[in-house]
Parts: sequence; structure tokens; C-alpha cells
Amino acid sequence: MAITRSAKKAHRQSLVKKGYNETLKKNLRAAMKGVREAKEGDSIKAVAAAYKAIDKAAKKGVLKKNTADRRKALVSRMVKGK
Repeated sequence: MAITRSAKKAHRQSLVKKGYNETLKKNLRAAMKGVREAKEGDSIKAVAAAYKAIDKAAKKGVLKKNTADRRKALVSRMVKGK
């Protein structure tokens, strides 16, 4: 366990950041699942939601830029295959 005051504060901050990151990852997984399960008419909204989640995760540093680009390409391939 952290001993110094600054280490204790850093630990608290890391727990808060972990919570934000887990929320972003959860939203990202839900958006990807929405694309997989979307019907023909709803696919446009699902793709928009997935792109938004991917971009937000990349902006916040949860995903790297190339990983985000790869996931966006995967989303478009999933929709094209339907």
C-alpha cells in the first residue's frame, strides 16, 4: 500500500480513472454488439453509435489510434456483409 501522501493521492486518482476507462470499454463493447445484432433498417444508427464510442475511446486514450481505425473498418465490414 502507498505510504506517502502523494502516493495515496495518485492511487485514488488511478481508481477514478480506472472507473472512467471501464465505462468507456463497456460502452464500446455494447456498441459493437449493437452493430452485430442490428437489423437492416437500424444498421445506420448502430454504425453511428459504434463510431462515436470508438472515437471517444481513442480520444480518451483507452484505444490507440490504429486500433480505433481497425475497429471502425471492422464495423463497416460487418455492415457490408449483411
